[in-house]
Amino acid sequence: MTDTSPSPIVVGLLFDFPQADGGESFEEATRLGLDEIAASGRLDRPVEFVHRHARGLPLGTEHDVVQAFLELEEAGVLLVLGPSISDNGLIVQPLADAAELPCINYTGGERTRGEFMFHYQIGSLEEEPAVLATRLAQRGLRRAAVVHDQSPVGSRYAECFDAARAGLGMEVTGTAAISPVAEDAGAAVESLRAAGPDALVYFGLGVTSRAVALALDELGWDVPVVANSALMFGYARPDWRDGWAGWEYLDGVADDNAMRQQLREKSKRAAAGPIGCAAYDMGRLVGEAIARAHHLTRAGLKEGLERVKQLPATSGVEGTTMGFGVYDHAALKGRYLVLREWRDGKTVQVAT
Repeated sequence: MTDTSPSPIVVGLLFDFPQADGGESFEEATRLGLDEIAASGRLDRPVEFVHRHARGLPLGTEHDVVQAFLELEEAGVLLVLGPSISDNGLIVQPLADAAELPCINYTGGERTRGEFMFHYQIGSLEEEPAVLATRLAQRGLRRAAVVHDQSPVGSRYAECFDAARAGLGMEVTGTAAISPVAEDAGAAVESLRAAGPDALVYFGLGVTSRAVALALDELGWDVPVVANSALMFGYARPDWRDGWAGWEYLDGVADDNAMRQQLREKSKRAAAGPIGCAAYDMGRLVGEAIARAHHLTRAGLKEGLERVKQLPATSGVEGTTMGFGVYDHAALKGRYLVLREWRDGKTVQVAT
């Protein structure tokens, strides 16, 4: 008997950073968002996920990332979610365009976007520095020292902070670049202290934030610290949180977001942090792209994504929306960067 059931749409999940659970929680949250669209009756076939795991930069290699992407492309996926680190997004972007395979990366770098590369912003290398510079000015902290990863992520953050602080009339008293996998930042931090700054600014992927915290403690330097979204590492590393006590940082989740509150009713685990919220939103975006596509091809899903407009986002403060457009491949619109701090082992939203 002839099988007349429709073939599933296959979506690739490209993980470029070690996943403690093998990517299970990410897929679960993505599936929640996708199933929400399927429940509306607008999808005429199932969607399957296939995983590829790469040891990407800065811990791994470009080769691993390229191989993982090529394996997904060869597997016949119509769309890819990933990578998550800007260093690797810069690697995948030209590959996605060359293969004409739509991808949604969830990095912080706007330069990862391309014709077929879409971007769900978990942080922003370009916008976070402006928010943090404004916050320092609000607090009356006008002279800042900067420590950053010596990487595409850290260097871009530092570059954008320099432009932002100049516009506010702030002074940078010193800058130190450290390896993104450094375990000791003592010398760098001590050199910055010598100029007597009002505040210390940290920019990086996150691994070195622990080294900076330990260095401050060892030196006994009690200085106000602000940091980029790297401190979201605290969701995965609760043992690091106390070292960041008093630091203000940028996150992707807000306490007043109604979509996040609704997600919490479905899955407390997904709603607990920025990655789960983002995965849920990306599942919704994938579902909407399939529903709006006029042709179930890679090019068709690209156009389907570009037709998604003004969906309420689970990330950011209440009122943040998401969608795409022709030449507009940034998902989040509005105040998607949220100032928070780790206090008594918990992340707390900062009133501004």
